[in-house]
Amino acid sequence: MITTTYTVSGMTCGHCVAAVQEELGRLEGVADVDVDLVSGGLSAVRVNSAAPLDVDRVREAVAEAGYELTGTGE
Repeated sequence: MITTTYTVSGMTCGHCVAAVQEELGRLEGVADVDVDLVSGGLSAVRVNSAAPLDVDRVREAVAEAGYELTGTGE
């Protein structure tokens, strides 16, 4: 299992967290999505997946939820 942490801006509440978790959870190979919400700031989103994810697909999923992927990490 690979864990990658992304930063996402624009989330302010539990509904935001659920929307991001739902969209990222639809990506092939994603096993789990955990969000550390920072209301109005940059939230850390940890994604556990079977293989590395294409950052553009992650960006699209986050955008579909209504938020912006602002950074990627390890």
